[in-house]
Amino acid sequence: MDQQLNKELEKLHTAAIDARNGYQEAAEDAEGKGMTPLFRELIALHQDHAAALSQVLAGAGAKPNDDGSFMSTVHKTIMDVRSMFNGLDESVLPGLIDGEKRNVSKYDEALQLGRSSEVGALLATQRGAIVQKIAEMERMKEAHQSAA
Repeated sequence: MDQQLNKELEKLHTAAIDARNGYQEAAEDAEGKGMTPLFRELIALHQDHAAALSQVLAGAGAKPNDDGSFMSTVHKTIMDVRSMFNGLDESVLPGLIDGEKRNVSKYDEALQLGRSSEVGALLATQRGAIVQKIAEMERMKEAHQSAA
């Protein structure tokens, strides 16, 4: 596999771990209330993506970092602070949407390098799943704003 593509896959893997860690913190802080079902869906989504990327990286001889990066701490802290002051209800949706859009842009970068590679289909599928989740969150946000 191309060295540059390998680096992009490592970035995607780390971003998936960081996102999963942040959503795990949010689910714990929400204590079964508010957006807990969405947090659980996002945990599963990012965990599945990280696992698949980990397999690809391992197949290429790389050792992915399953702990994430400093951004895991940032995501966790943001969720802790939001939980303390506002709770973790629909008001968090704009931030979640923005974060997932940043994840999509990371996939766009990787797809520029790997669209025709053996991992191109995986990247496109994972990107599509995130785009679908963004659309779902946009609908939730609009419904919440209409009800308010």
